[in-house]
Amino acid sequence: MRHRRTRQAGWSLVELVMVIGVSLVVGSLALAAFAPLGARARALGAARALSASLQRERIEAVRTGRVCGFYFEDDGSSIGFWPVADGNGNGLRAADIAAGSDPVRGPRRRLADDFAGVRFAIDDDLPAIEGGPGLDAGSDPVRLGGSVLAFSPAGSATSGTLYLASEDGGQFAVRILGATGRVRLFELDRARGRWLPR
Repeated sequence: MRHRRTRQAGWSLVELVMVIGVSLVVGSLALAAFAPLGARARALGAARALSASLQRERIEAVRTGRVCGFYFEDDGSSIGFWPVADGNGNGLRAADIAAGSDPVRGPRRRLADDFAGVRFAIDDDLPAIEGGPGLDAGSDPVRLGGSVLAFSPAGSATSGTLYLASEDGGQFAVRILGATGRVRLFELDRARGRWLPR
């Protein structure tokens, strides 16, 4: 009587190791290819989140009938910001915030706390968003005429622009229009050398 040997289905250890090795190589190449897209996505997400925070402060000012906004401060390593409110009826002022007359309403936040690699910065010389002189690399990315961004109970705001940079060289701008308190978001198209609304 003869016994037939049947081959069992499955993979050998060598085959399995080869498949895992090839998968790891292909996966690492894919991650490297998509890393710049991830940096741009984080920066765009940070700009949108910042825009939403500004709009919430505007709503808070209208809802409560007092001036609300953000206080920006560079501690030497990064620029952070706090939500603040007018506590003495004379608007938001840096001196009143330092003295405690205008209370801080939350912890200090940095863009990189929620969006890795994103920060307030102007990394390269930039064209102006809507005419006017361009901006020099390394200049102040918080362009409010001071360190306080305020929203009034009437819905108006401090005019200015906040510039954000990503780790891959992307540049975004959150622009606040004073008369209406409207917030607009822009991304620099480096190929065309101009800002595009987002």
